[in-house]
Amino acid sequence: MKPVAIAPIFFAFESDFVETLRCIPMVVRYKLDTCGIKLKLPEWVKLTVDDKARLATQPCYTPAEIAQYRLDLINLVQIRCHHQVSNLGEVDASWECLGEVPNEVLQKALEWECNPITIQQWLQLDVLQRFALVKLSRSGHEGANFPRAIREFLEDKKMYNE
Repeated sequence: MKPVAIAPIFFAFESDFVETLRCIPMVVRYKLDTCGIKLKLPEWVKLTVDDKARLATQPCYTPAEIAQYRLDLINLVQIRCHHQVSNLGEVDASWECLGEVPNEVLQKALEWECNPITIQQWLQLDVLQRFALVKLSRSGHEGANFPRAIREFLEDKKMYNE
């Protein structure tokens, strides 16, 4: 995975939980993948709102920032949850692929009866938007957010044709 500097933003499709940060927002999920840590929802819930807000805004791009983010997260989980964090294995970073829209994104669009995203649309999305679509298309994520996200991203770019 090649880390990219991203703005600490929350998406509109996350608006139902952003105020309380009861779920892990995509900006934090991206940083977790970048620093190689798997944070489980029960661990996230035990963090304070201030902890969560800091994780959303803390930089995680340069090697030094990634190392600091990882160390801070290890310490937070140890303090709040009283155990060690889990490490991620190899990250399948298909959102970095710019030659084609990942099949999992195309399949999820079909499942939700959304127009399939074109390669031109895919290329116009920023890395965090592509990351979100890939993550939302994988099992274990609330599927209802996928169509909301695709509409949000394509409408933002005036690309939505449904």
